[in-house]
Amino acid sequence: MKVAVIGATGMVGRMMLKVLEERQFPVDRLFPAASERSAGREVIFRGKPVRVVSVMEAVEAVPDVALFSAGASVSKEWAPVFAENGTVIIDNSSAWRMEEGIPLVVPEINAAAIAADTRIIANPNCSTIQMLMAIAPLHSEYGIRRLVISTYQSVTGTGVKAVTQLDNERRGLGGETAYPYPIDLNCIPQCDVFLDNGYTKEEMKLVNETHKILGDDSIRVTATAVRVPVKGGHSESVNIEFLREFDLDRVRALLSDAPGVILYDDPAERKYPMPLIAHDRDEVFVGRLRRDFSQEKTLNLWVVADNIRKGAATNAVQIAEYMISAGLLK
Repeated sequence: MKVAVIGATGMVGRMMLKVLEERQFPVDRLFPAASERSAGREVIFRGKPVRVVSVMEAVEAVPDVALFSAGASVSKEWAPVFAENGTVIIDNSSAWRMEEGIPLVVPEINAAAIAADTRIIANPNCSTIQMLMAIAPLHSEYGIRRLVISTYQSVTGTGVKAVTQLDNERRGLGGETAYPYPIDLNCIPQCDVFLDNGYTKEEMKLVNETHKILGDDSIRVTATAVRVPVKGGHSESVNIEFLREFDLDRVRALLSDAPGVILYDDPAERKYPMPLIAHDRDEVFVGRLRRDFSQEKTLNLWVVADNIRKGAATNAVQIAEYMISAGLLK
């Protein structure tokens, strides 16, 4: 199997290579691709250096599958070119997520949305992935009426430039910045740009992607997304109003049985999810389960995951793994 990774020298691209290796994905030939200025460099895969090629060289190699993590503009330009050659594209950008006819997939939830003739598949936003991993089994059991979400998102969600800003500020150094304000010792209530409705793009992704993945536009969703001085791992406080009354023990059982989810919840022992626990893990951690006493049929929970792994790279690789197991990728 020929596999291309577009954006292979970036933060998520490198993680894709790591996850492909760790999960022993059947890569016979690898084509790490990046911008023209990065072509000719090398990345390490399975302990050996592999030359980085241009995106055009990757197209000409006609890979079976191409994992994209190079930004929406690159995906819009190049994904159709790969698709014309029969390559399956799994795209981590926002370019195709809300396009009609393009499946937006979290494999544990809606892998069946991928058809035999699907050529472009969208990877959801990192914040959406981890939240839906936790709430999808609860939605199946009780039905969700409304979600109120507050996110606490790490600087890796912005990229290398943001990590550098945080490091520089902690060392008392100047340099190029990713945010309009200091991020160290601060919280910035803005993730992505503001829209005309007063919400940011990140907040509206949680709304729109939830509807598409769960196939239910009736769920009312509101979100506030905040950038925090954490290097890796997103955290979310989620308030869920159900259509039907729930049993807390049953909720615990559902989460314990959910694939890819770890119920990490014992307040008496100060056991609750934190970014440090989720670091470099593929699982989504859920804790702080408690009934909302201010309203009927309403649950509070806390969700944490490594945004670069399950929130991006691992989810993309899992999509490809599903397609192989389903006979859609050979």
